[in-house]
Amino acid sequence: MSNIFFRIYLVAFAFITQCFFAQDYQASLSDGTLKVNSTELPVKIYATTEATDLAGFADKKIDNNVLVILNESNFEPNYYNFSAQTLARFKDNQYQFFDKKFKLITTGVTQENIDTFKYAVKSGKPITETDKVELETPFKIWDPSKGIQIGPVTLHFYSLMFIFSFGLGYILMARIFKNDNVNIKYLEPLFTWTLIGTILGARLGHVIFYQPELFKEDFWSVFLPISTKNGLKFTGFSGLASHGATIALIFTTLYYSFKIIKKNPFWVYDRIGIVVALGGAFVRMGNFFNSEIVGKPVDPNSPFAIFFPQQSSEYGATVPRYPTQLFEAFGYVCLFVLLWILYKKTNKKYQQGWLFGLFFIILWAIRFFVEFLKMPQGDEFIQFAGLNTGQVLSIPFMIAGFVIMIYSKKFKITEAENGKPE
Repeated sequence: MSNIFFRIYLVAFAFITQCFFAQDYQASLSDGTLKVNSTELPVKIYATTEATDLAGFADKKIDNNVLVILNESNFEPNYYNFSAQTLARFKDNQYQFFDKKFKLITTGVTQENIDTFKYAVKSGKPITETDKVELETPFKIWDPSKGIQIGPVTLHFYSLMFIFSFGLGYILMARIFKNDNVNIKYLEPLFTWTLIGTILGARLGHVIFYQPELFKEDFWSVFLPISTKNGLKFTGFSGLASHGATIALIFTTLYYSFKIIKKNPFWVYDRIGIVVALGGAFVRMGNFFNSEIVGKPVDPNSPFAIFFPQQSSEYGATVPRYPTQLFEAFGYVCLFVLLWILYKKTNKKYQQGWLFGLFFIILWAIRFFVEFLKMPQGDEFIQFAGLNTGQVLSIPFMIAGFVIMIYSKKFKITEAENGKPE
């Protein structure tokens, strides 16, 4: 057993060392190779989600071959004329256009085909329709569809991850209630209050801690999955803060514990923590699909380097970065496995609060350390001793976890008492 833990330690040490000591990539353009038949052309890669920045880049004089990755956000339907003018500027500057499979586009731009324009390439020698074109980079490029198109509506993967997290959470909690001999009738209200607390708390937490200006600039977007800036638009739920969700869940669970199931709140928190750990992994996967909460720039040759063409301009230049969403998701999955094993194989579930305290310590420690590699989310209103908002907010939760674990000795129950309401 000791050998296994030693190997895990070595892997973790190597991972952390690579992350913290990888060379930062400071340039605003990334390097790649465009293979045209058997010829390799070194290219500079550019991407942005800002339509005005894209239009300005078309006129820049660069002494290299250039490849521009075009995003759906560059071609908003309400601004088709501006988008068409931008593509015309690229064409006037000797750029050629390609679809996502690197097939040359020779037709003019229309409202019907504008979403097929994926790459703009400027090279010393024009590329023909018969040429085979491929892009090679030392880093991975993450540029998927953000959702499933169903008629005029897009079912965003981010929203699907929330559905999966609550769906699996419901199934897991049903198994937990059955294992604890608790009447399943108590599950429905728990699910309802957890859903309300998570969505409302996470949204308010994000706006309060990171984007308070939305209360004035786009009030309805704080509570509804829409944006009223530049016209009414369905956006899905985005901009959610785990700190806000945690605070709201604490209060909704208190109500559920005292008024509905009539158990010690720590009994409920112990079991919710198991489910939340897995749900947190799904949420971070949703962030990954959305190319948000990205990491700091990293050496393009790092095995962790990922290029996010669809990342928001608030994070700075679009260059290879750490996939911090995946780092957090992996940590949360490991936490879920640990809590599940402790719940099933030990008597810690009878020491009310012990599992919840451990959940708090590890969850917020994961968040705290990943923040060192993460780009700021909006304005950092809370900073202390070089720590950012997310880290400062995580410290009280970790301290609370230690306190809860210490005092959990006072809330021990027997196996017989476990399944009975108090």
